[in-house]
Amino acid sequence: MIESIKETEKTFLSEISEVKDQKELEEVRIKYLSRKGIVALLFEKLKDVSREEKPVIGKELNLLKNLLEAKFLEVKEKVDEDTGKQKKKIDLTLPGREIKIGSKHILTQTLDEIKSIFKGLGFSVHEGPELESDYNNFEALNFQADHPARDMQDTFFVTKDFLLRTHTSPVQIRVMTNSQPPIRVIMPGKVFRNEAVSARSHCQFHQVEGLCIDTDISFAELKGTLVAFAKQFYGKDLKYRFRASFFPFTEPSAEMDITCFLCKGSGCRVCKNTGWLEILGCGMVDPNVLKAVGYDSEKYTGYAFGMGIERTGMLKYGLTDIRTYFDNDLRFLKQF
Repeated sequence: MIESIKETEKTFLSEISEVKDQKELEEVRIKYLSRKGIVALLFEKLKDVSREEKPVIGKELNLLKNLLEAKFLEVKEKVDEDTGKQKKKIDLTLPGREIKIGSKHILTQTLDEIKSIFKGLGFSVHEGPELESDYNNFEALNFQADHPARDMQDTFFVTKDFLLRTHTSPVQIRVMTNSQPPIRVIMPGKVFRNEAVSARSHCQFHQVEGLCIDTDISFAELKGTLVAFAKQFYGKDLKYRFRASFFPFTEPSAEMDITCFLCKGSGCRVCKNTGWLEILGCGMVDPNVLKAVGYDSEKYTGYAFGMGIERTGMLKYGLTDIRTYFDNDLRFLKQF
């Protein structure tokens, strides 16, 4: 029995000295120190030893077990340390790893391009709150009390006097209330309308509106500004037209159309066989709006315009369903 103990100690020390990694170390542990290992088997044989020899053999077995466990922990610490160093080692000859980051949403890209163009035309950017007062959203913009846009079917009212803004025009009122002409600003932001969600409309979308107030501002300057924008955004070869329209806060008012991007003007389902697509509404600021913010309507004139970012992007990129902007489908978003 003593010989078996000494032989076990000798072979264990020999094998554990050659261990190079955690896998080999675990194999040695299982072989010698597990429940069914060599040391456990030696302890089982202790019951067959005579009563006189048991104290001596038992002491030797305990010494063997303590020695093996101590040596195992010593080697394990060294192997763990070496493994950690290997993990921290950096091979500078390897090619760099590509860092995957997100990208700008197509709406953000479209908005950034629009803002960049208008900044180049001398406009600054102003933003306002999405929760607005009835006064800023309607009354100061010359909406009469019985105007359809005030109906609950079109507007999300939070209280009697506050609502989720239906356009970014309230920012015009805020800018004019807090500053004096000359004013040349655009106002981007999210707006809300109580409409059924479909391929062509949504209950939330984004707008960019523009405002220019100064002396001697004319409709010709408005047209020149919008044509310059459209040619930079859609391309120099586009055809355009202005049609008379109506908005409560501008007089006269107009809508700007461009040639349909799909049929090139020959007529299709998207343009309703007209060959034209509306891109924005515009007009000269109504004198009543100027009076509401304390401006002298005899001295100052101005123009305003507004466009939907989703619709503008749909026209430029040939999209047919506004809902794709909000579905978060990576197959769609990665195209841009």
